Amino acid sequence: MNAKMKAGVVHAKNDIRYEEIDKPKVSDGRVLVKVKYTGICGSDVPRVNGDACHFFPNVLGHEFSGVVEEVGANVSSVKVGDRVAGIPLVPCMKCEDCQKGNYSLCKHYSFIGSREFGSFAEYISVPEKNVVKFPESVSFIQGAFFEPATVALHGLERVNYHGGKSVAILGGGTIGIMTMQWAKIFGARKISVFDIVDERLQLAERIADSDSFAGINTQDPDFMRQALDFTDGRGFDYVYETAGNVMTMKAAFKLAANKAQVCFIGTPTRELTFTIDEWENINRREFTLTGSWMSYSAPFPGHEWELTSHYFGTGQLKIDESFIYRIVPLSKISEAFEWFKTPGLVKGKILVNSEE
Repeated sequence: MNAKMKAGVVHAKNDIRYEEIDKPKVSDGRVLVKVKYTGICGSDVPRVNGDACHFFPNVLGHEFSGVVEEVGANVSSVKVGDRVAGIPLVPCMKCEDCQKGNYSLCKHYSFIGSREFGSFAEYISVPEKNVVKFPESVSFIQGAFFEPATVALHGLERVNYHGGKSVAILGGGTIGIMTMQWAKIFGARKISVFDIVDERLQLAERIADSDSFAGINTQDPDFMRQALDFTDGRGFDYVYETAGNVMTMKAAFKLAANKAQVCFIGTPTRELTFTIDEWENINRREFTLTGSWMSYSAPFPGHEWELTSHYFGTGQLKIDESFIYRIVPLSKISEAFEWFKTPGLVKGKILVNSEE
């Protein structure tokens, strides 16, 4: 008889159940992880409350931490007892993009927690390369934030980032605050975070802990003048849009300095159009515009993951308690997804605790 475990299983739209399923077995090259915490990602919400789930029944969850419980044959990089964070992308390693080290662009990838069973469970089995170790100085809660932290770092580096310059972060959510911290770690001279919620700006200011920081509320009709005053009228050398909001994506064009570098990290949810005058900023200011997708580089999974482990360990990369809206036991996972149906209710990350 197969060993059993508890999991949050999606059976249909608006139907996620806490139930018993088979505990995964470990095969060659794979590891079994006893899950501690998993963050509910924004991408998980439409998979439960909408029509985005790839198949049924399914076990979601990809922002996870835990302890290695068992290793399969030919596993050499981790051992039983190691504290690890999950790396959700499973690239094919054969396509042209993978061969170039552009794993985020793999055309034949799998993804833990959407295309194969994830971590809303007591245990998860993943390939050896899909875990990264972290030291005792890093908590399991921090471990559940590795994936969003690496997304922020990958976005920071999608442009030719150098310290000593001014940085604008549009959006003060988890990714925005992480991007702000990476910009500071790597030597930003001035940083400004833009958001519509004063509490987020206050959080950003507290974490930045710098005299060269400005939190600017974009609902203030005077916000653009405040931003330009902060940069002595130049605009920002680097602009990172992390909200995926039409307003902030347009504002990025206006905040960019001459020869600036602009990266869209946020995922848009609505159609976006620019006026001729707005679009002409690209020409007149000759700024560079690019996008960012996921968080991987060669050799897989990339230095983004190693640096996240390092800087969480040193304390330079921080998780504030206000990042977390609630921590819920796995048995209450259905209730957690119900909260997302009330607009504005969920303020911060919901963590699912697989150990009850």
